[in-house]
Amino acid sequence: MRAVVVALGKVGLPLAAKLTLAGHEVVGCDIDARVTASVAAGTAPFPNEQGLDQALAAAVNSGLLRTSTDTAAAITDHRPELIVAVPPLYVDENAQPEWAILDAVVADIGRGLAAGRSEQPPVVAIETTVPVGATRNRVSAALAAASGGIEGVDFHTVFSPERVFSGRALADLDAYPKLVGGVTPAGEARACSCYAAFLHAEVRAMGSAEAAELAKLAETTYRDVNIAFANELAQYSDRLGVDVLSVIDAANSQPYSHIHRPGIAVGGHCIPVYPRFLMQGNEHTVLPRAAREVNEGMPEYAVSLLGSDLHGRTVLILGVAYRGGVKETAFSGAFELKRALVSAGAHVVAADPLYDDEALSELGFTPWDGRPVHAAVVQADHPEYRTISDADLPGVTTLVDGRGILNPALFPSATVRRIGRPDGTAADSGSVLAPDVDHLGQRPS
Repeated sequence: MRAVVVALGKVGLPLAAKLTLAGHEVVGCDIDARVTASVAAGTAPFPNEQGLDQALAAAVNSGLLRTSTDTAAAITDHRPELIVAVPPLYVDENAQPEWAILDAVVADIGRGLAAGRSEQPPVVAIETTVPVGATRNRVSAALAAASGGIEGVDFHTVFSPERVFSGRALADLDAYPKLVGGVTPAGEARACSCYAAFLHAEVRAMGSAEAAELAKLAETTYRDVNIAFANELAQYSDRLGVDVLSVIDAANSQPYSHIHRPGIAVGGHCIPVYPRFLMQGNEHTVLPRAAREVNEGMPEYAVSLLGSDLHGRTVLILGVAYRGGVKETAFSGAFELKRALVSAGAHVVAADPLYDDEALSELGFTPWDGRPVHAAVVQADHPEYRTISDADLPGVTTLVDGRGILNPALFPSATVRRIGRPDGTAADSGSVLAPDVDHLGQRPS
Protein backbone atom coordinates (compact mmCIF):
# COMPACT_ATOMS: atom_id res chain seq x y z
CA MET A 1 0.00 0.00 0.00
CA ARG A 2 1.15 3.54 -0.74
CA ALA A 3 0.30 6.15 1.90
CA VAL A 4 0.78 9.83 2.60
CA VAL A 5 0.72 11.10 6.19
CA VAL A 6 0.22 14.85 6.62
CA ALA A 7 1.55 16.60 9.75
CA LEU A 8 4.44 14.72 11.39
CA GLY A 9 3.67 15.46 15.00
CA LYS A 10 3.23 13.18 18.00
CA VAL A 11 0.38 11.35 16.28
CA GLY A 12 1.24 11.57 12.60
CA LEU A 13 4.89 10.52 12.78
CA PRO A 14 4.33 7.33 14.82
CA LEU A 15 1.50 6.47 12.43
CA ALA A 16 3.83 6.91 9.45
CA ALA A 17 6.42 4.73 11.16
CA LYS A 18 3.81 2.08 11.92
CA LEU A 19 2.87 1.94 8.25
CA THR A 20 6.48 1.32 7.26
CA LEU A 21 6.88 -1.39 9.90
CA ALA A 22 4.15 -3.27 8.02
CA GLY A 23 6.06 -2.85 4.75
CA HIS A 24 4.07 0.00 3.20
CA GLU A 25 5.56 2.93 1.26
CA VAL A 26 5.00 6.27 2.97
CA VAL A 27 5.60 9.93 2.20
CA GLY A 28 5.47 12.01 5.37
CA CYS A 29 4.51 15.63 4.80
CA ASP A 30 4.98 18.65 7.04
CA ILE A 31 5.29 22.36 6.27
CA ASP A 32 8.19 22.65 8.74
CA ALA A 33 11.38 21.85 6.83
CA ARG A 34 13.21 21.20 10.10
CA VAL A 35 10.75 18.41 10.87
CA THR A 36 11.03 16.77 7.46
CA ALA A 37 14.84 17.04 7.54
CA SER A 38 14.97 15.34 10.93
CA VAL A 39 12.64 12.56 9.82
CA ALA A 40 14.55 12.11 6.54
CA ALA A 41 17.68 11.60 8.65
CA GLY A 42 15.89 8.87 10.59
CA THR A 43 15.53 10.86 13.81
CA ALA A 44 12.31 11.93 15.54
CA PRO A 45 12.01 15.73 15.90
CA PHE A 46 10.67 15.28 19.44
CA PRO A 47 12.06 13.13 22.28
CA ASN A 48 10.81 10.30 24.47
CA GLU A 49 8.68 8.36 22.00
CA GLN A 50 9.48 4.73 22.69
CA GLY A 51 10.84 2.86 19.68
CA LEU A 52 10.26 5.70 17.23
CA ASP A 53 13.89 6.53 16.42
CA GLN A 54 14.64 2.88 15.70
CA ALA A 55 11.54 2.53 13.50
CA LEU A 56 12.37 5.73 11.60
CA ALA A 57 15.98 4.71 11.02
CA ALA A 58 14.86 1.35 9.63
CA ALA A 59 12.18 2.98 7.48
CA VAL A 60 14.55 5.53 5.96
CA ASN A 61 17.30 2.97 5.36
CA SER A 62 14.85 0.65 3.61
CA GLY A 63 13.52 3.44 1.42
CA LEU A 64 9.97 2.93 2.68
CA LEU A 65 9.78 6.43 4.19
CA ARG A 66 10.39 9.68 2.36
CA THR A 67 9.46 13.23 3.35
CA SER A 68 8.13 16.33 1.65
CA THR A 69 7.09 19.87 2.54
CA ASP A 70 4.69 19.91 -0.44
CA THR A 71 1.59 17.84 0.35
CA ALA A 72 -0.11 18.40 -3.00
CA ALA A 73 2.96 17.33 -4.96
CA ALA A 74 3.50 14.30 -2.75
CA ILE A 75 -0.05 13.11 -3.39
CA THR A 76 0.18 13.76 -7.12
CA ASP A 77 3.48 11.92 -7.46
CA HIS A 78 2.92 9.08 -4.97
CA ARG A 79 -0.73 8.38 -5.88
CA PRO A 80 -1.50 6.91 -2.46
CA GLU A 81 -4.31 4.56 -1.57
CA LEU A 82 -4.41 6.06 1.95
CA ILE A 83 -3.97 9.68 3.00
CA VAL A 84 -4.00 10.35 6.74
CA ALA A 85 -4.16 13.95 7.96
CA VAL A 86 -3.48 14.92 11.58
CA PRO A 87 -2.97 18.70 11.52
CA PRO A 88 -3.55 20.63 14.74
CA LEU A 89 -6.93 22.24 15.28
CA TYR A 90 -6.31 25.19 17.52
CA VAL A 91 -9.10 26.80 19.50
CA ASP A 92 -9.62 30.26 20.88
CA GLU A 93 -10.06 31.18 24.55
CA ASN A 94 -13.67 29.98 24.36
CA ALA A 95 -12.67 26.62 22.81
CA GLN A 96 -14.07 27.63 19.42
CA PRO A 97 -12.19 25.95 16.54
CA GLU A 98 -9.79 27.95 14.41
CA TRP A 99 -10.02 26.10 11.12
CA ALA A 100 -7.25 27.75 9.09
CA ILE A 101 -4.64 24.98 9.39
CA LEU A 102 -7.02 22.08 8.80
CA ASP A 103 -8.64 23.91 5.88
CA ALA A 104 -5.22 24.55 4.31
CA VAL A 105 -4.23 20.89 4.64
CA VAL A 106 -7.51 19.74 3.10
CA ALA A 107 -7.06 22.19 0.24
CA ASP A 108 -3.55 20.84 -0.39
CA ILE A 109 -4.86 17.28 -0.41
CA GLY A 110 -7.60 18.29 -2.84
CA ARG A 111 -5.10 19.90 -5.22
CA GLY A 112 -2.98 16.78 -5.09
CA LEU A 113 -5.97 14.60 -5.91
CA ALA A 114 -6.94 16.85 -8.82
CA ALA A 115 -3.51 16.61 -10.43
CA GLY A 116 -3.05 12.89 -10.01
CA ARG A 117 -6.11 10.67 -10.42
CA SER A 118 -5.70 7.12 -9.18
CA GLU A 119 -7.38 4.03 -10.60
CA GLN A 120 -8.90 3.33 -7.20
CA PRO A 121 -10.38 6.21 -5.18
CA PRO A 122 -7.99 6.95 -2.29
CA VAL A 123 -9.11 7.10 1.32
CA VAL A 124 -8.66 10.46 3.02
CA ALA A 125 -8.72 9.85 6.77
CA ILE A 126 -8.95 12.74 9.22
CA GLU A 127 -7.57 11.87 12.67
CA THR A 128 -7.70 15.38 14.16
CA THR A 129 -10.55 15.65 16.67
CA VAL A 130 -13.35 17.80 15.24
CA PRO A 131 -16.95 18.71 16.13
CA VAL A 132 -19.63 16.30 14.97
CA GLY A 133 -20.47 16.84 11.31
CA ALA A 134 -17.16 18.45 10.34
CA THR A 135 -15.88 15.47 8.34
CA ARG A 136 -18.93 15.35 6.10
CA ASN A 137 -19.93 18.99 5.91
CA ARG A 138 -16.54 20.67 5.96
CA VAL A 139 -13.77 18.26 4.97
CA SER A 140 -15.54 16.20 2.32
CA ALA A 141 -17.13 19.29 0.77
CA ALA A 142 -13.76 21.08 0.68
CA LEU A 143 -12.05 18.06 -0.89
CA ALA A 144 -14.69 17.99 -3.61
CA ALA A 145 -14.27 21.70 -4.28
CA ALA A 146 -10.47 21.59 -4.37
CA SER A 147 -10.14 18.39 -6.39
CA GLY A 148 -13.12 18.72 -8.70
CA GLY A 149 -13.97 15.17 -7.72
CA ILE A 150 -16.99 13.47 -6.20
CA GLU A 151 -17.17 11.88 -2.75
CA GLY A 152 -17.43 8.11 -3.09
CA VAL A 153 -16.36 8.19 -6.72
CA ASP A 154 -13.00 9.99 -6.82
CA PHE A 155 -12.11 9.80 -3.12
CA HIS A 156 -13.45 8.49 0.17
CA THR A 157 -13.48 10.67 3.30
CA VAL A 158 -13.49 9.09 6.75
CA PHE A 159 -12.95 10.14 10.34
CA SER A 160 -10.72 7.94 12.49
CA PRO A 161 -9.80 9.61 15.79
CA GLU A 162 -6.33 9.34 17.26
CA ARG A 163 -6.32 7.42 20.54
CA VAL A 164 -2.66 7.29 21.51
CA PHE A 165 -0.63 8.39 24.52
CA SER A 166 2.48 10.44 23.92
CA GLY A 167 5.54 8.37 24.76
CA ARG A 168 4.06 5.05 23.74
CA ALA A 169 2.17 5.86 20.57
CA LEU A 170 3.57 2.94 18.57
CA ALA A 171 2.37 0.46 21.18
CA ASP A 172 -0.97 2.22 21.64
CA LEU A 173 -1.74 1.98 17.93
CA ASP A 174 -2.04 -1.77 18.49
CA ALA A 175 -3.61 -1.52 21.94
CA TYR A 176 -6.93 0.25 21.39
CA PRO A 177 -9.64 -0.40 18.79
CA LYS A 178 -9.24 1.80 15.73
CA LEU A 179 -12.55 3.57 15.19
CA VAL A 180 -13.45 4.36 11.57
CA GLY A 181 -16.51 6.24 10.33
CA GLY A 182 -17.08 7.05 6.69
CA VAL A 183 -19.02 9.65 4.78
CA THR A 184 -20.20 6.70 2.66
CA PRO A 185 -20.48 2.99 3.54
CA ALA A 186 -18.10 2.08 0.70
CA GLY A 187 -15.52 4.57 1.94
CA GLU A 188 -15.78 3.25 5.48
CA ALA A 189 -15.25 -0.33 4.31
CA ARG A 190 -12.26 0.69 2.22
CA ALA A 191 -10.74 2.66 5.11
CA CYS A 192 -11.16 -0.29 7.49
CA SER A 193 -9.28 -2.45 5.01
CA CYS A 194 -6.47 0.10 4.81
CA TYR A 195 -6.07 0.40 8.57
CA ALA A 196 -6.25 -3.37 9.03
CA ALA A 197 -3.30 -3.67 6.65
CA PHE A 198 -0.90 -2.19 9.23
CA LEU A 199 -2.55 -2.33 12.67
CA HIS A 200 -2.86 -5.37 14.94
CA ALA A 201 -5.68 -3.76 16.95
CA GLU A 202 -9.32 -4.28 16.15
CA VAL A 203 -10.51 -1.96 13.39
CA ARG A 204 -14.08 -1.04 14.26
CA ALA A 205 -16.50 0.28 11.63
CA MET A 206 -18.74 2.91 13.24
CA GLY A 207 -21.39 3.22 10.53
CA SER A 208 -20.86 6.90 9.80
CA ALA A 209 -18.37 9.72 10.21
CA GLU A 210 -20.70 11.31 12.74
CA ALA A 211 -20.69 8.20 14.94
CA ALA A 212 -16.88 8.13 15.00
CA GLU A 213 -16.72 11.87 15.74
CA LEU A 214 -19.21 11.49 18.58
CA ALA A 215 -17.34 8.51 20.04
CA LYS A 216 -14.18 10.57 20.31
CA LEU A 217 -15.98 13.46 21.98
CA ALA A 218 -17.83 11.07 24.28
CA GLU A 219 -14.71 9.40 25.63
CA THR A 220 -13.11 12.72 26.51
CA THR A 221 -16.26 14.39 27.82
CA TYR A 222 -16.85 11.38 30.08
CA ARG A 223 -13.57 12.17 31.80
CA ASP A 224 -14.49 15.83 32.23
CA VAL A 225 -17.85 14.90 33.79
CA ASN A 226 -16.17 12.30 36.00
CA ILE A 227 -13.57 14.80 37.23
CA ALA A 228 -16.30 17.36 37.94
CA PHE A 229 -18.06 14.80 40.12
CA ALA A 230 -14.79 14.15 41.96
CA ASN A 231 -14.34 17.88 42.46
CA GLU A 232 -17.84 18.22 43.90
CA LEU A 233 -17.14 15.30 46.23
CA ALA A 234 -13.93 17.03 47.32
CA GLN A 235 -15.69 20.27 48.18
CA TYR A 236 -18.33 18.37 50.16
CA SER A 237 -15.57 16.42 51.91
CA ASP A 238 -13.95 19.71 52.93
CA ARG A 239 -17.18 20.72 54.61
CA LEU A 240 -17.49 17.33 56.31
CA GLY A 241 -13.85 17.09 57.33
CA VAL A 242 -13.29 13.71 55.67
CA ASP A 243 -10.58 12.55 53.26
CA VAL A 244 -12.03 12.44 49.75
CA LEU A 245 -9.31 10.12 48.47
CA SER A 246 -10.22 7.44 51.00
CA VAL A 247 -13.86 7.91 50.01
CA ILE A 248 -13.07 7.57 46.29
CA ASP A 249 -10.81 4.57 46.83
CA ALA A 250 -13.54 2.90 48.87
CA ALA A 251 -16.15 3.61 46.19
CA ASN A 252 -13.83 2.34 43.45
CA SER A 253 -13.30 -0.94 45.30
CA GLN A 254 -16.69 -1.88 43.83
CA PRO A 255 -16.07 -2.81 40.16
CA TYR A 256 -18.75 -0.54 38.70
CA SER A 257 -17.28 2.66 40.16
CA HIS A 258 -14.47 4.47 38.36
CA ILE A 259 -14.30 7.90 40.01
CA HIS A 260 -11.27 10.00 39.03
CA ARG A 261 -9.35 12.37 41.30
CA PRO A 262 -10.14 15.98 42.19
CA GLY A 263 -7.74 18.81 41.53
CA ILE A 264 -7.24 22.51 41.14
CA ALA A 265 -7.76 22.59 37.36
CA VAL A 266 -8.36 20.56 34.21
CA GLY A 267 -6.03 21.72 31.46
CA GLY A 268 -4.56 20.66 28.16
CA HIS A 269 -5.64 20.52 24.54
CA CYS A 270 -8.34 17.89 24.96
CA ILE A 271 -10.41 17.58 28.13
CA PRO A 272 -11.29 21.31 28.43
CA VAL A 273 -11.92 21.57 24.68
CA TYR A 274 -13.80 18.56 23.36
CA PRO A 275 -16.82 18.95 25.66
CA ARG A 276 -17.24 22.36 24.03
CA PHE A 277 -17.22 20.68 20.62
CA LEU A 278 -19.95 18.37 21.87
CA MET A 279 -22.01 21.29 23.16
CA GLN A 280 -21.74 23.11 19.84
CA GLY A 281 -23.68 20.38 18.11
CA ASN A 282 -26.12 19.59 20.91
CA GLU A 283 -27.90 22.58 22.36
CA HIS A 284 -29.80 20.33 24.75
CA THR A 285 -26.71 19.04 26.56
CA VAL A 286 -26.83 19.41 30.36
CA LEU A 287 -24.17 17.33 32.11
CA PRO A 288 -21.15 18.42 30.00
CA ARG A 289 -22.09 22.08 30.46
CA ALA A 290 -22.45 21.67 34.21
CA ALA A 291 -19.16 19.75 34.40
CA ARG A 292 -17.31 22.51 32.60
CA GLU A 293 -18.69 25.04 35.08
CA VAL A 294 -17.57 22.95 38.05
CA ASN A 295 -14.08 22.32 36.68
CA GLU A 296 -13.55 25.88 35.53
CA GLY A 297 -14.47 27.06 39.04
CA MET A 298 -11.83 25.00 40.83
CA PRO A 299 -9.01 27.60 40.73
CA GLU A 300 -11.32 30.10 42.45
CA TYR A 301 -12.25 27.44 45.02
CA ALA A 302 -8.55 26.85 45.69
CA VAL A 303 -8.09 30.56 46.34
CA SER A 304 -10.91 30.44 48.88
CA LEU A 305 -8.90 27.87 50.85
CA LEU A 306 -6.19 30.48 51.42
CA GLY A 307 -8.50 32.51 53.62
CA SER A 308 -10.47 35.68 53.25
CA ASP A 309 -7.77 38.32 53.69
CA LEU A 310 -5.39 38.28 50.74
CA HIS A 311 -5.31 42.03 50.10
CA GLY A 312 -1.72 43.19 49.70
CA ARG A 313 -0.27 39.74 50.37
CA THR A 314 2.20 38.05 48.04
CA VAL A 315 1.02 34.69 46.76
CA LEU A 316 3.23 32.34 44.77
CA ILE A 317 1.81 30.12 42.03
CA LEU A 318 3.89 26.96 41.80
CA GLY A 319 3.62 25.65 38.26
CA VAL A 320 2.12 27.42 35.26
CA ALA A 321 2.15 24.32 33.03
CA TYR A 322 -1.22 22.63 32.77
CA ARG A 323 0.21 19.48 34.33
CA GLY A 324 3.44 18.24 35.84
CA GLY A 325 6.37 17.42 33.61
CA VAL A 326 4.76 18.86 30.48
CA LYS A 327 5.98 22.18 29.08
CA GLU A 328 2.60 23.31 27.83
CA THR A 329 0.14 25.89 29.14
CA ALA A 330 -2.94 25.14 27.04
CA PHE A 331 -5.94 25.98 29.22
CA SER A 332 -3.72 25.84 32.29
CA GLY A 333 -5.45 26.57 35.57
CA ALA A 334 -2.63 29.01 36.35
CA PHE A 335 -4.30 31.75 34.33
CA GLU A 336 -7.63 31.57 36.14
CA LEU A 337 -5.80 31.13 39.43
CA LYS A 338 -3.90 34.34 38.81
CA ARG A 339 -7.11 36.17 37.91
CA ALA A 340 -8.85 35.00 41.09
CA LEU A 341 -5.87 35.98 43.25
CA VAL A 342 -5.61 39.42 41.69
CA SER A 343 -9.35 39.88 42.16
CA ALA A 344 -8.85 39.10 45.85
CA GLY A 345 -6.23 41.86 46.07
CA ALA A 346 -3.13 39.66 46.17
CA HIS A 347 0.23 40.39 44.61
CA VAL A 348 0.84 37.33 42.42
CA VAL A 349 4.22 35.84 41.49
CA ALA A 350 4.91 32.54 39.74
CA ALA A 351 7.59 29.91 39.32
CA ASP A 352 7.87 26.78 37.22
CA PRO A 353 10.89 24.49 36.74
CA LEU A 354 10.12 24.23 33.01
CA TYR A 355 9.91 27.99 32.35
CA ASP A 356 12.58 30.65 32.88
CA ASP A 357 11.80 34.21 33.93
CA GLU A 358 11.55 35.47 30.36
CA ALA A 359 9.09 32.75 29.41
CA LEU A 360 6.99 33.40 32.51
CA SER A 361 6.85 37.09 31.67
CA GLU A 362 5.79 36.33 28.10
CA LEU A 363 2.94 34.26 29.54
CA GLY A 364 1.80 37.21 31.64
CA PHE A 365 3.21 36.15 35.01
CA THR A 366 5.55 38.01 37.33
CA PRO A 367 8.52 35.71 37.99
CA TRP A 368 9.25 34.96 41.62
CA ASP A 369 12.62 36.37 42.66
CA GLY A 370 12.98 34.25 45.77
CA ARG A 371 11.85 36.89 48.24
CA PRO A 372 9.48 35.90 51.07
CA VAL A 373 5.87 35.14 50.20
CA HIS A 374 2.84 34.97 52.43
CA ALA A 375 1.21 32.02 50.70
CA ALA A 376 1.68 29.57 47.83
CA VAL A 377 -0.56 27.45 45.63
CA VAL A 378 0.59 24.29 43.86
CA GLN A 379 -1.05 24.39 40.44
CA ALA A 380 1.03 21.79 38.53
CA ASP A 381 2.24 18.48 39.93
CA HIS A 382 5.86 18.77 38.85
CA PRO A 383 7.91 15.99 40.47
CA GLU A 384 10.27 18.63 41.88
CA TYR A 385 7.52 19.72 44.25
CA ARG A 386 7.40 16.39 46.08
CA THR A 387 10.44 17.30 48.15
CA ILE A 388 10.14 21.06 48.65
CA SER A 389 9.92 22.31 52.23
CA ASP A 390 9.38 25.54 54.15
CA ALA A 391 13.09 26.26 53.65
CA ASP A 392 12.39 26.58 49.91
CA LEU A 393 9.50 29.01 50.44
CA PRO A 394 10.69 31.69 52.85
CA GLY A 395 7.95 33.45 54.77
CA VAL A 396 5.14 31.13 53.68
CA THR A 397 2.45 30.54 56.29
CA THR A 398 -0.29 28.98 54.16
CA LEU A 399 -0.14 26.62 51.21
CA VAL A 400 -2.90 25.18 49.06
CA ASP A 401 -1.73 21.97 47.45
CA GLY A 402 -3.97 21.72 44.41
CA ARG A 403 -2.47 18.41 43.27
CA GLY A 404 -1.90 16.45 46.48
CA ILE A 405 1.84 16.33 45.86
CA LEU A 406 3.37 18.13 48.86
CA ASN A 407 4.53 16.42 52.04
CA PRO A 408 2.88 18.41 54.87
CA ALA A 409 5.52 17.18 57.33
CA LEU A 410 8.08 19.31 55.49
CA PHE A 411 6.13 22.46 56.41
CA PRO A 412 6.00 22.39 60.22
CA SER A 413 5.53 26.14 60.48
CA ALA A 414 2.87 26.49 57.77
CA THR A 415 -0.70 25.36 57.21
CA VAL A 416 -1.07 23.04 54.22
CA ARG A 417 -4.57 22.80 52.74
CA ARG A 418 -5.43 20.16 50.15
CA ILE A 419 -8.62 19.97 48.16
CA GLY A 420 -10.99 17.51 49.81
CA ARG A 421 -8.45 16.38 52.38
CA PRO A 422 -8.23 17.30 56.07
CA ASP A 423 -4.92 18.45 57.54
CA GLY A 424 -2.57 15.70 58.62
CA THR A 425 -3.34 13.04 56.02
CA ALA A 426 -0.44 11.60 54.09
CA ALA A 427 0.66 13.00 50.77
CA ASP A 428 -0.85 11.44 47.68
CA SER A 429 1.29 8.55 46.45
CA GLY A 430 0.66 9.57 42.86
CA SER A 431 -0.58 6.08 42.03
CA VAL A 432 -4.07 7.27 41.12
CA LEU A 433 -5.49 9.04 38.11
CA ALA A 434 -4.57 12.69 37.87
CA PRO A 435 -7.51 15.03 37.25
CA ASP A 436 -6.26 16.44 33.97
CA VAL A 437 -4.97 13.44 32.09
CA ASP A 438 -4.96 14.34 28.45
CA HIS A 439 -4.50 12.93 25.01
CA LEU A 440 -1.48 13.75 23.01
CA GLY A 441 -0.11 14.30 25.78
CA GLN A 442 -0.72 12.48 28.22
CA ARG A 443 -2.55 9.49 29.47
CA PRO A 444 -4.72 7.14 27.43
CA SER A 445 -8.48 7.45 27.20
